Amino acid sequence: MKAKVILIFIATLFSQITFGQTTEAEKNLRSTRSDTTSGWKKGGVIGLGFSQASFSNWSSGGENSMSINGLISVYANYKKGKSSCDNMLNVGYGLLKQGKKGGLIKTDDKIDFSSKFGRAASKKWYYAALINFITQMTPGYNYPDDSTKISDLLAPAYLVGALGMDYKPNGHFSAFIAPLTIKNTIVNNALLADAGAFGVDKATYDSAGVLLTHGKTMKSEFGGYIRLVYQSTFFKDKSVSLLSRLDLFSNYLHNPSNVDVSWENIIGFKVNKYISATITTHLLYDDDIKISIDKNGDGIPEAIGPRTQFKEVIGIGFSYKF
Repeated sequence: MKAKVILIFIATLFSQITFGQTTEAEKNLRSTRSDTTSGWKKGGVIGLGFSQASFSNWSSGGENSMSINGLISVYANYKKGKSSCDNMLNVGYGLLKQGKKGGLIKTDDKIDFSSKFGRAASKKWYYAALINFITQMTPGYNYPDDSTKISDLLAPAYLVGALGMDYKPNGHFSAFIAPLTIKNTIVNNALLADAGAFGVDKATYDSAGVLLTHGKTMKSEFGGYIRLVYQSTFFKDKSVSLLSRLDLFSNYLHNPSNVDVSWENIIGFKVNKYISATITTHLLYDDDIKISIDKNGDGIPEAIGPRTQFKEVIGIGFSYKF
């Protein structure tokens, strides 16, 4: 299919140079070719990484460990005429076991689905609507304390609906600008909701400590939203791939200068058809998420407040790109 595109392009260019004009037949040919390339474009990456370390009478010391990380990143984009629809799903999960007595520790856990529909306004601009849903699969704990739950399925979950304009200058980059956006934060766990986790209104108590009202399980914000996405491959053999997504949200009604930031990157390095390495990073800042800091390690937080969060996962192992 790609070879046909190249041949048609060369033939058209040669005729323009030789005769200095484009015939009506050539115009019809390019119009037909444009129609046949419309439709669904699908692909993605599936990766599975594994690492293990074992020690026996090792004089330098060490502790047995084993970890596994999985990643699924797929897309399905549709374009026909003036309409387009971009869909993306990212799922990641990882576990670590360290030492003989240590339990399993979660190192990665996310479900991230987004869908964006656009209608052409000009050559590079689209009227667009976006919906984005993010959550996790299993509970998270305040390790090494594996009894205090700090997150769970749908706690939190984020549901974003936005209306705006989408700028697509080429097939690698898009900038979605939405002045009308609703961001819903869901905390579907009574204990976390009562504690006011992830910015929801916490429970209220009387002077004797008796519960008056439970915490809210949802918080809605109205504001502006920007999403920048860049996706490309590098080198002749396409051995390096990059997917970068930056999301910015400002609440019009409460501290609009405190912008929520979410910046994710997936970098893939291909060794051969099935062996590769992946690096995923996620930088996150949300003014509504309060994080305690225990500098002395005694379990007593010295400070609590919004913090810049950062996560990095490196995996080397099986990978299949399609």
